[in-house]
Formats: sequence, structure tokens, C-alpha cells
Amino acid sequence: MRVFVTLACTECKNRNYHSTKNKKSTERLEMKKFCPACRKHTSHKEVK
Repeated sequence: MRVFVTLACTECKNRNYHSTKNKKSTERLEMKKFCPACRKHTSHKEVK
């Protein structure tokens, strides 16, 4: 039981990546990814 989530850059708010996470997990997913708009590695958080 996995659900798709969208990841958005915390600096420019661009929605760049998609991922999956466990459906039972209640906290928001956060990863360090490369943002093409900022042109650097930034933190990306899960958005609705």
C-alpha cells in the first residue's frame, strides 16, 4: 500500500519530483534533491 507524493523545492516552490511513500506514514517526506530552477541541491518537501 504505497501512495504517490509530489516533492516541491523549499526555496523556489517549484514542483520538480514525484515519489512514493508508505500510506501509514503520517509525517511529510523530505529529501535533498537537485532543483533545476535554483540550479543547486536544496531540500524538497512533500506537498498535497
